[in-house]
Amino acid sequence: MRTLQELTRPNIWKLKPYSSARDEYKGATASVFLDANENPYNLPHNRYPDPMQHELKAVLAPIKHVRPEQIFLGNGSDEAIDLLFRAFCEPGTDNVVAIDPTYGMYQVCADVNNVAYRKVLLDEQFQFTADSLLAAADAHTKLIFLCSPNNPTGNDLSHTQIEILLNRFDGLVVVDEAYIDFSSLPSFAGMLDRYPNLIVLQTFSKAWGCAAIRLGMAFASPEIIGILSKIKYPYNVNQLTQQQALDMLSRYEEINEWVQTLKAEREVLMRQVEALPCVLRVFASDANFFLARVDDASRIYTYLVDRGIIVRNRHSVSLCGNCLRITIGNPFENSQLMEALKNYRS
Repeated sequence: MRTLQELTRPNIWKLKPYSSARDEYKGATASVFLDANENPYNLPHNRYPDPMQHELKAVLAPIKHVRPEQIFLGNGSDEAIDLLFRAFCEPGTDNVVAIDPTYGMYQVCADVNNVAYRKVLLDEQFQFTADSLLAAADAHTKLIFLCSPNNPTGNDLSHTQIEILLNRFDGLVVVDEAYIDFSSLPSFAGMLDRYPNLIVLQTFSKAWGCAAIRLGMAFASPEIIGILSKIKYPYNVNQLTQQQALDMLSRYEEINEWVQTLKAEREVLMRQVEALPCVLRVFASDANFFLARVDDASRIYTYLVDRGIIVRNRHSVSLCGNCLRITIGNPFENSQLMEALKNYRS
């Protein structure tokens, strides 16, 4: 791969990061804090949070089988995605390559940062080849984005093709694993030491049931993490979020039970939906949702909305004509969906 300095924007490489009061105070025993212009009343919410989330990373690292210095925590995965553009892509010059269809924020961040976004259409099995992505890349391609399990298709991407890409692409490969807990395949986070150009994204929003706290994770080499940490806002993860994440990590076994329950519900609901007259096909899923092709996606979507049931209409997305994306709910929510669909008349 190109060196990290070659991949990083020159102004970012030279940037001296902002140093907050809590960055400068490290670990000494203290009880009087007069360094950060805080209000001394209303403990504990009057104090700025740890800007580098040291305690949270220390607890998270063994669960994710990485080292603390390989972790970046952000305001949702979207912060990490945006920082990757800001760190490595020169506006108006560089470009990124991504599969299509996939998570829409990659293109939004590209557009916001004035970075060309090159789409490579998946095949009929919603898979890609490393050759097809490499053919779309050039000397100004800094990042390649892959979402596995993919959104909105729900399937795992080929791990073999991802590894070929990691070996052959001289830029950075971003594997977004927001739904990895629902897959039977292992996370690529275990391969960080093998591939210095690998960045893995995960989130507390899905399996961990914490979409409201907005906590995303990026795993990469300490050098890449250092660049992201250098350009993030000083206190990007608030104390309430850090504490809630620590509380959830202490309930790790319960989270695993949630995941197993949702995977079992997924199989039941997919079979039930597939048997409906209005459904043409249900696609295999490795996520906590599935894609269903129906006879009239827009009409069925509106029908469900009128009954207070919200799914996602993906009809306008590449390869997803007349498809609805259905998230796995609890048994009551799933039964409400099925009752409504059984009463639907084309």
